[in-house]
Parts: sequence; structure tokens; C-alpha cells
Amino acid sequence: MAVVAVVVIAGVVVIAGVVLLVATALLVAAVAVALLVVRPVAVVLVARPDHPDHDPPRPRRVHRQPTERAMTGPLREREDALAMIAAEAGRARTGRGRLVLLRGATGTGRTALLEAATRLAADDGMRVLRARCSPGGAGGPLSTVRQLLAGAPGPGRPRTVPGAAGGPGVPGTPVPGTTAHADAEQFWEDLCGYAAAGPVLLAVDDVHFADDASRLWFAETARRIDDLAVLVVATERSQYDVEQRPAGLAHALPPDLVRAHALAPLGPAAATALVRDARPDATEEWIASVVRAGARNPLLLRALLEDLAGAPPYAVPESCAALYPGAYAAAVSWWLESAGPDTTRLARTLAALEQPPAREGTAPGPGVAPSEGTGPGTAADVGPEVLAGAARAETHRTAGWLAAMTGLGLLVSDPGGAARYPHPLLRDAVLADWPVARRQEAHRAAAETMLHRGERAEPVARQLLHADAVGAPWVPTVLGDAATAALGESRVDDAVGFLRRALREPLPDGHRQRLLTELGSLEYASAVAADGVPHLSEALDLPVTPNERAHTAIALGTALFGRGETGAGAEVLQSITGQLTGHPEPARAARAAYILLSDQNLTMRREAYEWLADAAEHSPDTVGPAGRALLLRYAATAGACSARQATRRIRALLAEPADPLSEPVLLGTVAAVAQWTDELDEADRLVDRGLVGQRPSLLHPTHHSLHNTRIDIAAARGSYDRLLSVSRARPAALRRRGPANIDAHALVALVETGRTEEAERFVESFDLHEAADSWELNRFLYARGRFRASRGDTTGALHDFLECGRRQATRAVISPVVTPWRSAAAECQLRLGARQHAVALAEEELRLATVWRTPRTMGRALRALGLAVGGARGRELLGEAVDVLHGSPAAAELVEALLARGRELLAAGESTEGRELLREAAARAGRLGAVRLRDRADRALGSAGFHPATRSGALTSGEGRVARLAADGRTNSEIAKLLQVALRTVETHLTHTYRKLGIRRRTELGRALDALDAQTRE
Repeated sequence: MAVVAVVVIAGVVVIAGVVLLVATALLVAAVAVALLVVRPVAVVLVARPDHPDHDPPRPRRVHRQPTERAMTGPLREREDALAMIAAEAGRARTGRGRLVLLRGATGTGRTALLEAATRLAADDGMRVLRARCSPGGAGGPLSTVRQLLAGAPGPGRPRTVPGAAGGPGVPGTPVPGTTAHADAEQFWEDLCGYAAAGPVLLAVDDVHFADDASRLWFAETARRIDDLAVLVVATERSQYDVEQRPAGLAHALPPDLVRAHALAPLGPAAATALVRDARPDATEEWIASVVRAGARNPLLLRALLEDLAGAPPYAVPESCAALYPGAYAAAVSWWLESAGPDTTRLARTLAALEQPPAREGTAPGPGVAPSEGTGPGTAADVGPEVLAGAARAETHRTAGWLAAMTGLGLLVSDPGGAARYPHPLLRDAVLADWPVARRQEAHRAAAETMLHRGERAEPVARQLLHADAVGAPWVPTVLGDAATAALGESRVDDAVGFLRRALREPLPDGHRQRLLTELGSLEYASAVAADGVPHLSEALDLPVTPNERAHTAIALGTALFGRGETGAGAEVLQSITGQLTGHPEPARAARAAYILLSDQNLTMRREAYEWLADAAEHSPDTVGPAGRALLLRYAATAGACSARQATRRIRALLAEPADPLSEPVLLGTVAAVAQWTDELDEADRLVDRGLVGQRPSLLHPTHHSLHNTRIDIAAARGSYDRLLSVSRARPAALRRRGPANIDAHALVALVETGRTEEAERFVESFDLHEAADSWELNRFLYARGRFRASRGDTTGALHDFLECGRRQATRAVISPVVTPWRSAAAECQLRLGARQHAVALAEEELRLATVWRTPRTMGRALRALGLAVGGARGRELLGEAVDVLHGSPAAAELVEALLARGRELLAAGESTEGRELLREAAARAGRLGAVRLRDRADRALGSAGFHPATRSGALTSGEGRVARLAADGRTNSEIAKLLQVALRTVETHLTHTYRKLGIRRRTELGRALDALDAQTRE
């Protein structure tokens, strides 16, 4: 029984299994029948390498290969296209077919639009047959048509696809022996059969990739479907490329047979909305940056948003290396590949030429060779002709491509009209995978094209910065000319970059030595690199002429002295002097430079001038005019000659035959002495002459000396604004080496113009304990004493003045022509009640001033002694000071003398004369912008019961007219139009008026001018 039961159970299980299989088969069959009855379904072929009708797989990159089919999300700004397709579909359902061609550039959403159209058509009951073309697709003639019509058997005879798996008998395979023409006719019959059963939509994506036979079939079909219920919708890439593309599908069709629609890139509003919908948490700035990087191209925008999906919306990267998973880079790569190799090369060449050069100390862009800094703008200031030459393309095709890409938003025009990529990220993606050598070659080709077109040296040189060594003679010449041009515009960093690039070329020793010397000099002067000493040392080791060796040794010695290595600098200059025996001119030049530099070391200075004095007496040929000029300067500072004697000797020295190598020292020295003699105009001319003869790219101690003399001239004239302008332009790196002459004068200018808080910050920016001993430090101590005195710190000021004097004495600098510390210390002693000490200091200064005997030194000393002595004798001395300074170029010293004498006269009861002197002092101070002195004059007048009426005299007629119009509420532009003057003139007049009236705001003008009117009436 048990056995029987087992057998029965097994039988039941088998029967149940059979029933289940039968039921399953019936269900599948029912579903299939239902699908066929409800709607015919097109077969969409999947790309497979072994199928001739299938698209070959595109190469994979960092991310999946993008296509426009991959774009998701709502269509934007495509309503017109969909409406047009819907209208044509309705027309086709009535039996009037047509071809609709959707044209657009890569990434504008052709495929997405086609898919949307097929969905709408299917929903309206149309049979949809699809085909998608691919570049380089196999399958032979009519392969695209087969995709459309072989998916489901039509009413015609069955056919098979040649070579398909399964062999003969597979639906869609043509009968052996038929021709392509016969196949085309059979496909037409099949289409007619489909149309007879119901309206049909043929959807063909990327028809520009279709085989020729299929394209001909579609064109002929378009001619024959005007009475069929068939709508053909095809997408076609329509974009300007450098390569000539085949004519479009509809080029030979009458316009009434085709409805074409061009897809433009998204407008700014639609692109912004797309990004905002994806990242509602982003800022407007971030959204705008994404829109620029995506170039308003739907494909690029969606790919970039995919990469940025997990990143905070703070800043859009400028390099694809910061993006993950790499959809954006892959999309840009696809865009380039679809454009063809020639267009890709042009796009990448533009990106390479646009690549901004890396600044010193920053990393260059990906794949870009390290290069040096350049000036404003980028390296892509090129037009179509240069770009075409660099990319080996035709100029007219290049110009057309630039215009087309700008219209598509993939390029933008900068203010100068040059084409640029709209965002660095897009430029970086275009450059990705392009080897460094190719980029360098593009820059070289651009440089050669520009050179042949006669471009200026600097734009050509900017291209060479990114090219590898060329080895052609024209390259170092162009780079050298570009460096000279940059120096002419005070762009030292640019000049340094050009010279560094020139040194990468093969050069003869002489040329290399000159470039190294100029480069090292500029590096030291601009503090770009480690003071330029390495390059100068390398230049000195090269075998060149004696003159060139002297130039390099002087530059190296100047750099070493400048950074405090006085021993090393002295050794270089003394060594080269010994090596130049038999070459007197370069030897004298090196020796004169050493003596000039020895001012930075007390021991060296004493020994140098002792040798110089002895040589001038026993072997004058070894000294030359420059050496005698240095002895004259020494005598002037030691109080051993008068200004008149110095002037005669200057003229004699300038009349001697010039020694070209030593002339810079001669001119720099005599210019300084001329400035001390109060011949400021003559000193200015000598400075100009010296600077014209200087090579600005060659480091020389006289260059610093000439500029210092110009600064001293400005200080003597009371040109405070100019002094402050020069000081603020001084690189911070140079200021860290310690205070310079310009810093001392700038501090005094801040004090005199009433900017005490800024002056205090300026003083605190220097650590004098770390500063090297020098005459410039002594001058800064004097300036700091002036600052302290203005703040009421008389004791601190006296300490600075006395310390300055002590340091000057160790240098044998006795005369007040350099730093009048005694008169300043005398005023401090007087304030502290030490009149006897004040008188002693003032008398000593007057004695030394009498030896030199110029208005500036005499007037200053007489004023100090008059204040120290006091009484009638003091007033007499102050009167002499005023008389001496009247007519002299020392404007600020005259104001000081007028102020001192006016106050003393008021104190003595001589109010009328005292008041006039104080008003004159205030007026002159106003014209100088000396706020401190003007305020002192006003306070003195006010304490004596007089109105500070001198301010009205400080305004010129032009300033008065402008000021009153401004007080009435007129804008600067309105004033300029009313008075028919330049806007800059109005601004200058108002600046002077504010300074003279002691106001800072426009709203104060009315009250200040009313006060002036009242004072004038008095």
C-alpha cells in the first residue's frame, strides 16, 4: 500500500507541473496577442558589434559616453517645435504626409525633442517606427531604412537581413539576388502598407550619420508621401565646422515638402531656471557661474549638474579634476568628437592660446609648461588669422567657426572683441587630454604667425612664454624687445618673465651674460626672486668683454650691498677692479661704484675716501671725473666747502670728456650736490640726464642715487602729494629691508599734511632695531623726531634728533645740507626750558650754514637761532630768515619762518605786521597743502583775536567758481559742463579747495565759503 501511495502522489505532482507549464504558456501567448492587437510596436535595435545594422559602441571615458538621449528633465524653450510637430502629425493623419527636419548643434536636445514627439504621436494613435544612426555604422546600403521597417513584418513579402544570426527565413532579410533598388522599392511598398493600416510616424535620429542609400531613400520618400498618412521626423546636426560637411538631407527638396526647425541654445532665463530647479539651495552667483560653464547648452548643463550634485553650491571649479564622476568632461569630449578632428584642433588651440600664463609662485594650468608672469590680459589676444595659423586651418573657416560658436554661446566676446570660452572650466575641459607638446606647438605656431604679420614684440613674446625652446635667432630678440617695452611701462614682473623665457633658448656666451645680468638686476629691484644674486653670479662667470664684466660686477655688488652683505659686495667689486688691470675705464667704473656703495659701512667708507683722496692727489688718472665728484660730495657734507665753490667744480667736472662707464656715478653725484646748493631746476635736469643714460634693466647704485635726489628735490619744494604717491608705490618687500630715503620724506609729508594717525601707523611699520646702519636710517630718525615733536613728545623727538646727529658725526657728515638735526634739536631744547643748549645748537648750525651759504640752510638756521635767543635780537634774526627765504625754492621753510616771526611780533605787541605775516604763512601753507602749518597760523591769529582770513587768499579764481557751484548742489559733471572744463579739472579744484579750507566733506563747503566771504569783507 505504501508503494502504491507513493506512486499516486508522484503522478499527481507530475500532472500538476504539466498543468502549470501549459497555463504559463497560454498566459504568455495571450499577452503577446494582446500587445499585437492593441498597438504595433517598433523594434528599437540595440548596438551590438556583430550585427551589421547596429551602432558600434562609442569609446568609454571617465564617465559613460554622453548622448543627447541621456538628457532627462522637462524640455525648455521647445514648445514651438512640439507644436509644429503636432500640427504636422495632424496633417499626416488626414493623409498628407511631410518631412520634418529638427536641426541643431551638438547638445541642443535634438534627441530629447524627437523622443517627446514620438510619445505624443503614439498617444495620438500613430504607429511609431524608430531608427537611430551612428557615425561609422556598418550594415551596408539602406541599413537605416531596415532599422525602421524590418522590426515588424509589413504587408509585403518577408525578407531577412543579410548576415544576421539565424540565416535565411528571418523576417526582414531580402531575397537572394535582389538589388538595392529593388530593396528600396520593397521598403516603399512596406511603408505604404503600414500607412494603409493607419497613420505612421518615422522617427530618425541623427540622420546625418545615415548611409547614402538611406538618405536618398528618405529624400525620395519625402517627395512621395504628400498623399500618405506618413510623417517623417528626422534630427540632423547643423553646426558650423572647420571641415566641409556633406549637404543636409533637405538640400535638394522643394521647401513645401520639408518643415525645418532650428534648435537654438537655451536662453539665459531658461538656462537659469534649469539650474535653479536642480539646485534650489544655490546662490544666484553660483547659478550664473554654472550657466556660463554650461554655455547654455542643455547637454553640458545637465552633465555639469550631475557632477556637482553632491558638492556645496559655493564656487564652481575651474578644473575638471575637481568634478566627479566626470559627466561634464565626457560631454565636452563628445561635443568635440562630433565636430571632427580639424574643428577639435581649432577649439583646443583657442583654449591653449587663451590659457592665462602662470604667475611666479603659482602652478601653471594642466599640461602647461611652467612660465613666467605677464601683464594684463591673457595670452589669447589673437584674431582669426593668428588662430588659423596656430591650428593649421583656413582663415575664413576659422572666422566662421568663431562667429558660429559665439552665436551658440560656446564662446563669448571680451570687451576687445576677441573670442573666449565663457568659463575657465569649459576651457579646461576642451584642453583635457591634449598633450603638453601639442599646446606648446600651438603657441609657437601662433608666435610665428604673429611675427610674419608684423605684430609688436610683446604679443609675440606672450605666445613664446608657453612654447618650448625654439632655437631660432628671432626668439631671444623678440623676447628682449618685449622686456624693454614692459620696462618702459614700469611692468617689471613682465620684463622678468620675458627674460627668463629668453634664457631657455640656446645663446652665445655674450648674449646669455647680458640677459642674466639684466634678469638678476630686475629680480633684485622688484624683489621677485631671491634678490637676483644667483643669476648675477652666473653672469659674472661667463667669458665676456671687460666692459660687460664691469657692468655685471657693479650689478652684483649693488645687490649684495643692498641686502646687507657688504663684505661680499666689496670683495666682488675689488676683485673685478684687480682683474681689469690694463682696462682703465671699466676699472674706474667698478671702483667708483664701490666708493658710492661704501656709504653703507662706516669702516669701508672711511677707507674708501682715504684711498680716493690719496689717488686724486698722486694718480688722478685712476680717479677720473666720477671720483673727483665723489670727493666734492664728501667735502660738502663735511662742511669743507661752500655752495659757490661746489657749483664751480660741478661745472668743471661736467665740461670734462665723458667716461661712458663712469658717467652714471658722475651725474648722480653732481645732481645731489646741485640739489644741496638750492639749484633745484639744474638738479632736476641732471637727474633726467642720468636716468636717460641708465639702462633700467641694469642694477647700478647710481640709479638709486638719482631717484633719491629727485625725492630730495620734491621734499625741498614741499611737494607732499608726490612724495606720498612714490612711497605708496614702493613694494612692501623692499620696505621690509628697512626705511629708505623716500620713507623718511613720506613720514614728514604725512605730518605736514595733518595725517597724524596714518603717520603713527607708518612709523610702527618699521623695526629700527633690525635695520642696518645707513645714512637712510639716520634720515628716518630725523623724520621720526619731526613726527614725535608734532605729537607733543618733545623728549622722544629730542632723542631722535640727537641720535641722528651722533650717527652722522661718525660718518663725518657735519654740514646741515643733509639733515638739519641741530635746528630741530634746538627747538626741542627750548620747549624743555634748556634755552642755553638750544642757543648752542642753533649757533653751531648757523656757523656751518654760513660756510655752505644757501637760502635754505641759512634761513633754517637763522629761524632756529632767533627762536632760541628771543627778544629783539631774536625778532631781528627771524626777519633775516624771512628775507633770505623769500624767493628761494624752499617753500615750506619760508612758511616756518613767517609763522615764527609773526608769532613773535604778536607777542611783542606789533599786531599789524604780525597778523599780515601769519596770514601770508597760512596762505602759503594752504597752497602747499601743509595742514599742520596752516592750522598753527590760524591758531596764532585766533589767540590774538584775529580771524584766520588767510584761507580766502588760498583759493584761486577757478577753485572759487567750482567750490561755489558745488556748494549750490551741482554735481561734478554739471559743473564741468557749465564751466566748459574737463571733469578731472573740477575734481582737482575741489581737492585743493578741501585741503585749503580744512574740510573733508562736500556738505561743509557752504559754511566754509560763507566764513571766507565774511573774512574778505573784514
